[in-house]
Amino acid sequence: MILVVDNAVAGGHMAGEVARLLPTEDAELHGYPNAPTDPSLDGVDGVVLGGSGCGVYDEPDQPWIGRQQRFVETVMEEEIPLLGVCFGHQLVNAALGGTVVDSKVSRNRLVKASLAEVPLFEGVEPVVPVLHSDLVTDPGEGMDVVGTTDYNEYFATRHRERPVWTVQYHPEFTPTIRPEYDAVWEGGERTFAESTATRTLENFARFCREEKTA
Repeated sequence: MILVVDNAVAGGHMAGEVARLLPTEDAELHGYPNAPTDPSLDGVDGVVLGGSGCGVYDEPDQPWIGRQQRFVETVMEEEIPLLGVCFGHQLVNAALGGTVVDSKVSRNRLVKASLAEVPLFEGVEPVVPVLHSDLVTDPGEGMDVVGTTDYNEYFATRHRERPVWTVQYHPEFTPTIRPEYDAVWEGGERTFAESTATRTLENFARFCREEKTA
């Protein structure tokens, strides 16, 4: 079972799309900001931390953020595969001592990234969708860079020893839900026909299966 942590504070269907696109019949959503407790990790083969309208620096107004950082530490201690997406990417790096800042520039479009030749990016074309202004400016301890863009050298990271990956882009953002974001989506020259970002979720799920059966 793959646990999808929904960090939305104002609605939206991003986390639901993650669960829908994961190639598994057993994906479980957990709405985190308003939940009184962390989700159980019993029987969990992998965890995906979803995006959020908050920044990792929004405590103490958002006390759940610090709690989720401690949850990340627990997931890592139990060596459960973990994928951080957008806010999840930032939160994992922050939990490990990294730095996240608001760049003051909103990017809501398809961008071109340079992605390392690692299993998570197998079949993933360099054109990926982003919706963010916050950036990781210093990765967390033990996190190596596996993806960059022309505006951020810490666009994707992975842990040297633990099964942990993070990506700034949204692999779940497809034409299916793009109309919900008409108010902010910038469009541009690139099209979704150039993007295979959803493969990121397929690759993560495959790794979780392999780890379970190893």
